[in-house]
Amino acid sequence: MNHEVVIIGGGLAGLTAAIHLAKCDKKVLVIEKNHYPNHKVCGEYVSNEVKPYLNYLGVAIEQHTTVAIDTLEISTRKGKSIKTKLPLGGFGISRYALDGLLYKKALEHKVSFLFDTVTNVDFHTDRFEIETAQNGKFESGYVLGAYGKRSLLDKKLKRRFIAHKSPWLGVKCHYDVKDFPDNLVALHNFDGGYGGLSKTETGAINFCYLTTFESFRKFPDISGFNKMVVRENPRLAEFLENAEPIFKKPLSIAQISFEPKEPVEKHVLMCGDSAGLIHPLCGNGMAMAIHSGKIAAEQILQHESTVKSTRADLEKSYTIQWKRQFDHRLWMGRQLQRLLMNSTSANIAMNTVARSEKILRSMIRRTHGKPILV
Repeated sequence: MNHEVVIIGGGLAGLTAAIHLAKCDKKVLVIEKNHYPNHKVCGEYVSNEVKPYLNYLGVAIEQHTTVAIDTLEISTRKGKSIKTKLPLGGFGISRYALDGLLYKKALEHKVSFLFDTVTNVDFHTDRFEIETAQNGKFESGYVLGAYGKRSLLDKKLKRRFIAHKSPWLGVKCHYDVKDFPDNLVALHNFDGGYGGLSKTETGAINFCYLTTFESFRKFPDISGFNKMVVRENPRLAEFLENAEPIFKKPLSIAQISFEPKEPVEKHVLMCGDSAGLIHPLCGNGMAMAIHSGKIAAEQILQHESTVKSTRADLEKSYTIQWKRQFDHRLWMGRQLQRLLMNSTSANIAMNTVARSEKILRSMIRRTHGKPILV
C-alpha cells in the first residue's frame, strides 16, 4: 500500500507532523506500536511557546483542561531551594491526555493509523519500503522517524549512539497529593539524579525522575530506591510522605541516551527524541518534540512545492533547520549531564543555581524558545 508520508511513531512529534501534513492534503500513515491513550515516562510540563502552533493545528489548549504554570522551583539534594518566574510560562497536561487530543485531531484530518511495529526501512530508487511485524510492507515517498528515545530500528539503521550503553534510567508515577501549588513546576536534586513535580489536568501530581543505573542497581526495586535515596532530599521526602500513588506501579525506561544523533539517517528525517534528547533538567522536551514535527512537515511541503528540489536538498535544509533550532539547547543538556554524572560537580552546580535567581533565569532562556509561529 502506498502513502505519500509514513511516520514511524505516534508521539508528540509524529502526531503534530501528521496533522500538519494532512491539513495540507497529504496522505499520511502513522505506524505506532501502542493504542491511544496511554501513559509515557515524561515530565508533562509544556512551555507556552507551542500554543500558537497548536492553535494552527486546531488544538486550542485554552479549550481543554490544563494547569497554568508560571513558577519554577529548583532545590539541592539537601533541600536548599530557589524559585523564579518562567518568562513564557507553560501548562501541565499528561501525555495520556495530550497524545489523545492530537490523535483525535489527526483522525479528523483523515490520517491513517496502523498499530504495529516497524522492523525495517529500506530506501531505493527514491522510494521507501517500510516493513512491519504483523501487516507486511508499505511504500512511501517520505519517512519520518518519530519513535522516541531508542528502538530496535536504530540498530537496523546502524545509528552511532545505539552502540553505546547509557547510564540513565527514567521513572514516572502519578500521585494524589493535597495542597501542591497549581502554578509550580519543581526540580529536586538527589544523589545520582533529580526529579520533577508538576500538576496535570486531572489534579494528579506527576513525579518523574532521572537517575543513573549505577545508583539504582544498589536497591531491589523502585520503592527501596525512593525510600533510601530520593527521600534524602527533604522536599521530596515531604512530598512522598503525603503522596498516594495512583498508578498500580511506576513506569520506567532504561538506556536513556543523551548522545548526539543525526537529524537524517538513511534518508529518514528524524523528529523529537529520535533526533536528539534534551536533558530533562532543561524542562522543554515536549515543546521541542512538537516544534520538530512542525519543521519536518514544513520541509517536506517546501520540497514538494519547489521546482528541481532534490532529496539531498530536502535533507540538507532539514538538517540546517534542526540544528538552528535545537543544537544549542541539546548542547546545554549534555553539559548538564556531564555535571550530574559527577557527584562533586553536581553538588557545586546545583548549589550555585540554587543561590542565584539570575543564573536560573539564564538557564531557562538558553533552553526555551520563542513562541512558535506559522
